[in-house]
Amino acid sequence: MSGSTYGNHLKITTWGESHGPALGVVIDGFPAGMELSEADIQEYLDRRKPGTSSVTTPRKEDDKVEILSGVFEGRTTGTPISLMIRNTSQKSADYSQIASYYRPGHADFGFDQKYGFRDYRGGGRSSGRETIGRVAAGALCSKLLKQMGITLTAYTKSIGPVSIDPERFDSSIIKDNPVCMPDADAAAKAYDYIQECRKELDSVGGVIECKIDGVPAGIGDPVFDKLDASMAKALMSIGAVKAVEVGDGVLVSKYKGSEDNDGFTSKDGKITTTTNHSGGIIGGISNGSQIILRCHVKPTPSISKEQSTVKQDGSPIDIVIGGRHDPVVVPRAVVVVECMAAITLLDAMISNMASRADYITDFYKNI
Repeated sequence: MSGSTYGNHLKITTWGESHGPALGVVIDGFPAGMELSEADIQEYLDRRKPGTSSVTTPRKEDDKVEILSGVFEGRTTGTPISLMIRNTSQKSADYSQIASYYRPGHADFGFDQKYGFRDYRGGGRSSGRETIGRVAAGALCSKLLKQMGITLTAYTKSIGPVSIDPERFDSSIIKDNPVCMPDADAAAKAYDYIQECRKELDSVGGVIECKIDGVPAGIGDPVFDKLDASMAKALMSIGAVKAVEVGDGVLVSKYKGSEDNDGFTSKDGKITTTTNHSGGIIGGISNGSQIILRCHVKPTPSISKEQSTVKQDGSPIDIVIGGRHDPVVVPRAVVVVECMAAITLLDAMISNMASRADYITDFYKNI
């Protein structure tokens, strides 16, 4: 299976399956000299681990990270960093029946058609548990970005019909409620809606928004490696994400040019935009404004309501999916979105260091 590596100068390769002994990530190209401990990574992993509230799967995993290589005396060495998280609560028997049929909304059929064989225990590599390696790698990238004054804030914008009110936006409560919303009133309503869906043996989707502050102008390339194109690929690679928006997103199709164009002005000796419809990226290159990304996440496909499908031989069958599943994946996917954005941005910034001759000459003159 190819396609488990992402990035250009900074590359991550995730490995492992949902019900295998462990999962992890190898990070190649990360700069040497940054202080790093397992606690730095654990903070992020704790935000996505299962069994933390009544709106997540009851599967209990500590998700404790182990640094296997690339760190010496508390600092990154510049060599490949290998991180591992062991699985401790697999119940593969829960999935034994699905080996013979294709679950609606899952990748079962596609895997069989592509490989002629699949790991049916929790979906194998197509499981949401694969994202644990992405989060571990993103924790490193976020830490280095923060040292440059760049911060990423991801949160749940909506769940089902319940959306946050921008007037009540409070970033301090994002991590304090089970749905990761920056609006306490909307969080309570979303929680109730999830419980209603659960009683109906159903699931629900939602929207995750990520805002990035402090990104300098000039990051990204103008053709195939546009910063927004790279962000879209990174976020669309998250299994449950079905659409990605940048800035005003789909709304721009309703605007006139005079309404959509971000003008420029000078403020305190610095050129800035008068509006931010573009979400901080124009022509594939950052313009110094806040970067705004939005992911639309589908409902959890594993539901307890009876559904119709077919067996591997094509014969019809009605099924009820057992096992332990999230009634909504949005809250746990918030940190995944944040981390994939961090990985993509840091990779683009490392690439940007070689975009101008004076960057190179100035760097080596100072050595």
